[in-house]
Amino acid sequence: MDSYEHESAEGAAAPPGEPPVPALVPAPVTSPVPVPPRAAGIAGLPTPYRILTALALGAVAVAACTHLALVFLHVAPSNTVSKQHADTIDGWIYPEFEQNWKLFAPNPLQQNISVEVRAQVRTADGELVTTDWRDLSAEDGAAIRHSLLPSHTEQNELRRAWDFFTGSHDEENEPNGERGELSEQYLRRIAVDRLTPDHVDAAGGRLLRVQLRSATTAVAAPKWSDETTDTQTYYRELPWWTV
Repeated sequence: MDSYEHESAEGAAAPPGEPPVPALVPAPVTSPVPVPPRAAGIAGLPTPYRILTALALGAVAVAACTHLALVFLHVAPSNTVSKQHADTIDGWIYPEFEQNWKLFAPNPLQQNISVEVRAQVRTADGELVTTDWRDLSAEDGAAIRHSLLPSHTEQNELRRAWDFFTGSHDEENEPNGERGELSEQYLRRIAVDRLTPDHVDAAGGRLLRVQLRSATTAVAAPKWSDETTDTQTYYRELPWWTV
């Protein structure tokens, strides 16, 4: 009996004639090595990425400060710095960032002006097609309506481009110097950008020429007023421009 109990203490009893089964010894429990927490933000990136991120943020900060400085010099009263660097300031501001004060004019605009465009398109089959007039201003208005956060492009790009054109051209649509030529290029870029998704495709269709016009309609007088207003729509067509 004593011998059997001794064997049971060391391992399971084996049948007669077979070697005893060794006892199962549990593996030692080791505690996991703690992993140091990763630093938050840029500090947690590897050194090369931290350097690259710092350079990118620095470039963005410099560009933003430069833009704000040039806009400030453009809208500020004429001074020595703005006179000395007038070409640089105008080259940066016009036409995309032009500023104006029409909102505070003593006689605000009383007309609805729509900018329309049409194009001559060469289809994939070689056919020359002239599209119908497309109201770009109405499209911008539809995108803004009921939008809580309408984009600056939808609100002002086309309107300011047309104001820029009319302010730098005479009644015969002839440009007054370099600014007039720049306004033509700006309008043409906008028209091509709007028309390209619908008329240029992988099958070979392409734009050849574009033409813009304005449709001006005076705002009717209120019902309680005795003023008579001509509400007929008047058009101003520009020449065809080659793309």
